[in-house]
Amino acid sequence: MRVRQYIKLYLSIVMILNSSSLSLLLNYSSASSTSSSCRLREHFSLNGMYQTGDVILGGLFEVHYFTVFPELTFTSEPQQLYCEGFDSFGFQQAQTMAFAVDEINRNPDLLPNIKLGYQLYDNCLKLGVSFRAAMSLASGTEEEFLLDDTCSGSPPVLGIVGDPGSTHSIAISSVLGLFRVPMVSHYATCSCLSDRGKYPSFFRTIPSDSFQVRAMIQILRRLGWTWVGLVFSDDDYGFHAARSFHSSLAESGGCVAYSQVLPKDNRPTELQRIVGEIKSSSARVVVVFSNEAYLLPLVDEVVVQNVKGLQWIASEAWTSSSVFHTPRLMPYLGGTLGIAIRRGEIPGLRDFLLSIRPNDQPDNNPGNNMVRQFWEAVFGCRLEPPAGWVEAGGDICTGQEDLRDVETNYGDVSELRPEYNVYKAVYALAHALHDLLQCVPGRGPFSGNRCASLQRLEHWQLVYYLERVNFTTGFGDRVSFDDNGDALAIYDIMNWAWLQDGSVQVENVGVIDESAPAGQELTLDEDRIFWNFESKKPPRSVCSESCPPGTRVARKKGEPVCCFDCISCAEGEVSNTTDSAECSRCPEDFWSSPERDLCIPKGVEFLSYQESLGISLMTASLLGALICAVVLGIFTRYRNTPVVKANNSELSFLLLLSLKLCFLCSLLFIGRPRLWTCQLRHAAFGISFVLCVSCILVKTMVVLAVFRTSKPGGNASLKWFGAGQQRGTVLVLTSFQAAICTAWLVSASPTPHKNTRYHIDKIVYECVVGSVAGFGALLGYIGLLAFLSFLLAFLARNLPDNFNEAKFITFSMLIFCAVWISFVPAYISSPGKYADAVEIFAILASSFGLLVALFGPKCYIILLRPERNTKKALMGRATTKT
Repeated sequence: MRVRQYIKLYLSIVMILNSSSLSLLLNYSSASSTSSSCRLREHFSLNGMYQTGDVILGGLFEVHYFTVFPELTFTSEPQQLYCEGFDSFGFQQAQTMAFAVDEINRNPDLLPNIKLGYQLYDNCLKLGVSFRAAMSLASGTEEEFLLDDTCSGSPPVLGIVGDPGSTHSIAISSVLGLFRVPMVSHYATCSCLSDRGKYPSFFRTIPSDSFQVRAMIQILRRLGWTWVGLVFSDDDYGFHAARSFHSSLAESGGCVAYSQVLPKDNRPTELQRIVGEIKSSSARVVVVFSNEAYLLPLVDEVVVQNVKGLQWIASEAWTSSSVFHTPRLMPYLGGTLGIAIRRGEIPGLRDFLLSIRPNDQPDNNPGNNMVRQFWEAVFGCRLEPPAGWVEAGGDICTGQEDLRDVETNYGDVSELRPEYNVYKAVYALAHALHDLLQCVPGRGPFSGNRCASLQRLEHWQLVYYLERVNFTTGFGDRVSFDDNGDALAIYDIMNWAWLQDGSVQVENVGVIDESAPAGQELTLDEDRIFWNFESKKPPRSVCSESCPPGTRVARKKGEPVCCFDCISCAEGEVSNTTDSAECSRCPEDFWSSPERDLCIPKGVEFLSYQESLGISLMTASLLGALICAVVLGIFTRYRNTPVVKANNSELSFLLLLSLKLCFLCSLLFIGRPRLWTCQLRHAAFGISFVLCVSCILVKTMVVLAVFRTSKPGGNASLKWFGAGQQRGTVLVLTSFQAAICTAWLVSASPTPHKNTRYHIDKIVYECVVGSVAGFGALLGYIGLLAFLSFLLAFLARNLPDNFNEAKFITFSMLIFCAVWISFVPAYISSPGKYADAVEIFAILASSFGLLVALFGPKCYIILLRPERNTKKALMGRATTKT
């Protein structure tokens, strides 16, 4: 196919920089200048394992820890590099892929009549080796390649399972993505690989780091940890995870106390500095994104400095690593919580793992040596011993040794996590190919409704089906990919329980399922978690304790947002939640509680009938009205007696009626102010008092007129003060006040008002006068009439006693004026209900003063000195006087 040709031509110019040299990746050269074929110059020395088939799947796995590069002399061709440090876990993952292919070949319902094969390579944990292996898979390893135009046949590999490393996958997918060669990684978690623009054919069966970070954030939020330290490895995995963690933690309201990068060269001074930072920080939770190779030197330094009392949070890269499960490290790492890849079960895998034999592997491929290396590492022998091996006491392997006779983790299938992802990746490729082959001609998804064919298969066609794959494993997990090629995110939450016998048990204490309904993604059994603290409880890890309700957060300048002070809300403000950024002001009719955590209705204040002051004033008002009624009854009963007649009985009756109204109008000032009471109280008060003072004024004028009639030529004065003139005068004078009140009510009527100026925690209900000019005119008119009455009465004070009521009027007006002159400053300075009380007191005091001064002496004579209530007695006194 053309893609294969393009890869060959592309690889002819691609070079990779490793730690020692620039080496050509794949070396194809034309046999001659006119040749139509390319010939492979040499093979790379790659550890591998393969099985023939109709369709080949590639695989990249970490089977060795180290890569040994040859010494460069620049005088001869360099020797091939080789790998050391066999990793049984990586080999177990490679064997899981072989098992999955074998299981698919035995399944009649999946890819019937098609045999899958595989070509697996060891990346030796080195980017250069991994890149070479990937290019070998994509371009093939034939000795000679014909350059024709037919492009018939299937690609060398249909797709690649792996690479497990994020950095490796980034580099490989950047190249293979140009040709849409599908890669399904089982362990590369870098969130950057979700960029479909850069990596259009990359898929993975392990969740992205962005999901892992969100899972960690949920755990931190669940346990109330907002102040955490962050440590990460110096690679793509660590940097991208750390960047995502920083932003996600800030969005959730948490803060990073410190952020440290693990040195690649394990410099002791740098490790000491990092551990010193961890030790001095107030953060009790440490989140680590790293693998065990980077982290182990740091943990050793933690032991040296004896840093205990920390809660470690492990990323999936080291959660399941048993290298930390030692008695020396558990006092420091016990209780670690970690995110782990979803565990699965693969029936039949253990028997398959233990049944392999090195003699069962074809040996006609120089790269098919992975099983032999495993066999020699497990049994400590050599299948093909070098010279001097036997003489040195070395053992020779027969190839018939039994893996069940040795203790190794290789056959342990109780914690299948990366292996389960490998299993799902192989099945994802197989299902995509199966769906491709099930296409009905003429109804295909490609242009012209075409279907893809195995004979002329293009990689991008398989990518199309891989994007839409959807199946369920035998363990019950659904496998599908989102638009970014990411798998459904499901994590197990693991806890390192340090048992009393010194052993370590990794417990599954929860699950995080991104496909669960919102708010139900995290399931955590806190009762099962082992806490490595004396309290046996989770630690507190916050920079500042939460501000309780009633306070607000005050940020500390130059410090993270998690570090703050708590300041009490001001009066009238509340905060009813923890860590409130601002206090909110209560509505107008509400006030803050003493704890400042909720708004409560303000107290209401007005002069009510239920309080003692209101009751006292009401009693005095009713008593005054009752006395007026009694006096009116007495005057009515004795209306024909000389004392009543001599004091102008009609005006006296009218005066008593007005005084009664004055007493009763004070009741309008008691009770909750309403619009009608506010309008009526001042109008009734003004008109009642004008009526009263008008009667007194007319009485005073009548007294003067009567006295003048007793002098020669004085009869003319009396004709102007007959009964009709007296009533008319009172009516006219009262009408002026009624006009003032009407104008006041029409222009700016008094209204009820809720006053909050006097008390911040009370609402004072009062009547605002509306128009100060109107209220002033009302009082001023009363004052004018009172002053005229006082003036006339004062001028008539020396008249004979028989006819002289002026003394009593003078005294009553003196009391009246004194009361109302004192009223003005007292009223202005009295707040709230006390202003109403002052006005009522002024009304009652002036009314009682008038009642007692004007009618007290008369009632005394009528009731107690009836002998003086005769015309003779009154005239006799006048004669005697004159």
